[in-house]
Amino acid sequence: MPRFSADHVLETVLRYPVVPVFYHAEAAYARRVVQACYAGGLRVFEFTNRGAQALGVFEELVRFVRANCPEMLLGIGTIYTAADAERFLAAGADFVVQPCLTAEVAEVCGRHGAPWLPGCMTVREVYEATQLGAAIVKIFPGNVLGPGFIRSLRGPMPTVPLMVTGGVEPTEASLKEWFGAGVNVVGMGSQLFKNDDPAHLRQLTAELLTFVPPALSS
Repeated sequence: MPRFSADHVLETVLRYPVVPVFYHAEAAYARRVVQACYAGGLRVFEFTNRGAQALGVFEELVRFVRANCPEMLLGIGTIYTAADAERFLAAGADFVVQPCLTAEVAEVCGRHGAPWLPGCMTVREVYEATQLGAAIVKIFPGNVLGPGFIRSLRGPMPTVPLMVTGGVEPTEASLKEWFGAGVNVVGMGSQLFKNDDPAHLRQLTAELLTFVPPALSS
């Protein structure tokens, strides 16, 4: 059984729509980063499956989050196969993010009642994702597609929840540009972690939430 309902996960992601996208092979380092983001007010975190240590570190993070950051949703990203989706959901992932769209991962998430966030970069893929049950569609890579793609997509698809990853910077200008174009959520990776001092990261994440439009954060 998932820790949270799919509706609760979706509501939380839309309420706290700044999502760190992060990987590190050392669990202690990853714990410090998650704790700093939580202290800054973030409530959604995507750990990525990008190294041989990913599953072990993720399992430690799940234990840490449940004991110390009880409101934090901890999802897993960079998932390509049904087998990987199964492994990380068994480890406690609250949601699953893909860089692309695969029906086999959609099926696993649907069977487990876990929100699925597939990566898409065409209108056809976005439509297919909605038909396969995506909770939120991830527009990726954002730095290639740009805010103009989001604005154009909002014409024929005004209500699909959209998250953009890639090309989002931790600045007021960048967040206002993307939210103004029509995204519901932004994911930020290396740009967010240039300074890994916990106090700095806590302050930065708190500031980023103030740049989210009130209609999205309420």
